Amino acid sequence: MNTPTAYTERRPFRSDMLLLRGLHHHVLHWGDASMQTPERPLLVMLHGWMDVGASFQFVVDALPSDRHVVAMDWRGFGLSDWTASDAYWFPDYLGDLDALLDSVSPDRPVDLLGHSMGGNVVMSYAGVRPERIRRLVNLEGFGLPDTLPEEAPKRLRQWLDELKQPQQLKPYASLDEVAQRLMKTNPRLSPAKAAWLAPHWSEQRDGAFHILGDPAHKRTNPVLYRKAEAQACWQAIQAPTLWVEGAHTQLSQWWGNRYPREDFEARLALVPQLQRARLEDAAHMLHHDQPEALAAVLEDFLR
Repeated sequence: MNTPTAYTERRPFRSDMLLLRGLHHHVLHWGDASMQTPERPLLVMLHGWMDVGASFQFVVDALPSDRHVVAMDWRGFGLSDWTASDAYWFPDYLGDLDALLDSVSPDRPVDLLGHSMGGNVVMSYAGVRPERIRRLVNLEGFGLPDTLPEEAPKRLRQWLDELKQPQQLKPYASLDEVAQRLMKTNPRLSPAKAAWLAPHWSEQRDGAFHILGDPAHKRTNPVLYRKAEAQACWQAIQAPTLWVEGAHTQLSQWWGNRYPREDFEARLALVPQLQRARLEDAAHMLHHDQPEALAAVLEDFLR
């Protein structure tokens, strides 16, 4: 494959490294604190599983340029540190987000956006720290199917077995191959955007390009997902909340029949001040598929 002309940023980001809870986190800035006002506070964007903060470049470019935007690579992803242990725990993401806001917006509420895994984190966080959020945006953070206590022995046994096995992510021979991998995962991603994302999503070492993610993320999570706990957090959200999904996203692609749409709708109905938006010709990576349409929805909601 011949590398296409890569996407050109309208607003290039500035990189920073913040020490949060003992780990260095890569933080991306579009604009600076001088742009913040009570009506247009800091907008914080948080990516999903096996993604990076730079993933939001396309939608940031489509937003008005008068807003300070921050994105962070979660621990174990992008250029942020990996944990010293061999596992990742959901509460740590909440702790890292809390520490991030202490650093970048200690005295003002923020507008908070999360995609997928990041969407799940921000929904829980907004219920725990409602005073820190002015507006909340969830891009397809569906949560997970509920689990039963009797699943614990099997889940823990599987985790213990996997701890004894080294985890690996597939290396790629070139950035072209990384871009092809991105487009295979998301057929709606254009070659130009894939070419731009590839060097932000991988790094070259030992003669190959490696995805910027800790392989330990592949291990089974030994902690059961408890729907009732998530619902309690969602119910406690005080900020006006926007739910955005792609018209072509199907819950069954991840969970089969274990997570019926009716279950999710019942959870979403618990959010007190909820607005909804649906983007046509978009699936789960809607911020890649339709960044201009998403930016228009966001600007209308955040204004």
